[in-house]
Amino acid sequence: METATFAAGCFWCVEAIYSGVKGVRKVASGYTGGKTEKPTYEQVCTGQTGHAEAVQITFDPSVITYSELLEVFWYTHDPTTLNQQGPDVGTQYRSAVFHHTEVQRRTAEEYKRKLQESGVWTKPIVTEISPFSVFYPAEAYHLNYYLDHPNQSYCRLVINPKLAKFREKFKDKLKPVDS
Repeated sequence: METATFAAGCFWCVEAIYSGVKGVRKVASGYTGGKTEKPTYEQVCTGQTGHAEAVQITFDPSVITYSELLEVFWYTHDPTTLNQQGPDVGTQYRSAVFHHTEVQRRTAEEYKRKLQESGVWTKPIVTEISPFSVFYPAEAYHLNYYLDHPNQSYCRLVINPKLAKFREKFKDKLKPVDS
């Protein structure tokens, strides 16, 4: 198993997406990239901790590669918007890849460069690529938020459209639906 850590806006959205990817064994929402030890959600929301809402993904590289996880990452959020994803604004919602190895760093930087050169986005990609240091798990009420609250308005209005876009684009990477 390997680990990937990404920030792409609200961790509820990102967790919901990666939970459906085959080869992903675990997705944990939490905080990383800041200076405050053991931050709370309320502290992170102030934008003063330096942390981003992020997910830590445990995956089987024989089923899904780090590059494939990056492909999902780049496609399912706007990497050109500084410190904002949709209605969520602040440094805690920044786009970031927190690499665990030198190979992950090189892979993320190369992917970012190729995307920028491709012209997929007309604005510059502002995604931060930084070394991973520590991950603080989010409070229990944030975990599996989408699965536990599918009718909550944020889930219906923000997460559902992202999931639909993800499922349409990445049919080949979806976990099989339990019968």
